[in-house]
Amino acid sequence: MQALLYRYTKKERKELLKSLTVLIDTREQKNKHITKYLDKKNISYKNKKLDFGDYSFYLPEQPELGIQRDIYFNDQINIERKASLEELSNNFTHDRTQFENELIRSSNSKFILLVEDPKGYKNIVNGNYRTKYKPKSFLGSLLAFQNRYDITIQFIDPRYSGQFIRYEFYYWLREFLK
Repeated sequence: MQALLYRYTKKERKELLKSLTVLIDTREQKNKHITKYLDKKNISYKNKKLDFGDYSFYLPEQPELGIQRDIYFNDQINIERKASLEELSNNFTHDRTQFENELIRSSNSKFILLVEDPKGYKNIVNGNYRTKYKPKSFLGSLLAFQNRYDITIQFIDPRYSGQFIRYEFYYWLREFLK
């Protein structure tokens, strides 16, 4: 990648970071709260089919900075969003193989599981969700996947999901460009 071959100045890095464009998987649904945040902050985004995860990003071509074509990072960092513990639980009970296959496909990248429930861990332990999945099994599956596939799990209030996505990519890219 060009970023590895060239050391950008602080000013150039700032310009590149401003151009970061969030990718949203075309199958992602009910994410108005995220796109509304991105619109409010004038963060560019584009819908694109992603092989795994719901969100990633790219840098658009910028010949003046030596980037001759778009550079996609969806094979290096991804965020999978779950709108609730119920949605996550269904992935573990009904779509487990499909969910695990997604984790396998992402094994060479940083993969973040973003669960929109700020008290998610507590709610799992106490069974505060609407499925028949037992808390011990739910937690066991979650932690097994975390350790087996080296994923990061982030429980968050949905009001901050857009901001989390933006800054996760921003700071990842900032470190990548240094």
